[in-house]
Amino acid sequence: MKLESHKVTVDQSAEYLFNALLHVDNFEKLMPETVVKFEVLDDKTFNFGLKGLPEIKLRMKDQVAYSKVILGAASDKLPFTLTSELNALTENSTEVYLHFDGEFNAMMAMMIKGPISKLIESFANNMHKL
Repeated sequence: MKLESHKVTVDQSAEYLFNALLHVDNFEKLMPETVVKFEVLDDKTFNFGLKGLPEIKLRMKDQVAYSKVILGAASDKLPFTLTSELNALTENSTEVYLHFDGEFNAMMAMMIKGPISKLIESFANNMHKL
């Protein structure tokens, strides 16, 4: 299952946004209003819960300086990644979009598609809060 957010322009440099996304505690600022739990487990891992979804544990997996931050499921039971793509437009303006890529059976994909789509849209829409 592949999902993408719309592209948003943020009035920050790609370097600033990249560095902000490396701090997992900043993801709390990106959460939708339906978040019921957010907990930083260590400097690379956080756990969160949204209404209508089981708790999700994300871990920092990889990064490419100033252009990409990749989070992934901390468990191998439901393998997926959430990638933040950063494209510097000017010195103080960056285009951001997120894409979700996961391997789920058809029933699971049908159940989580809506909530995950709303989650990545919320992350994109709230990127200016970093």
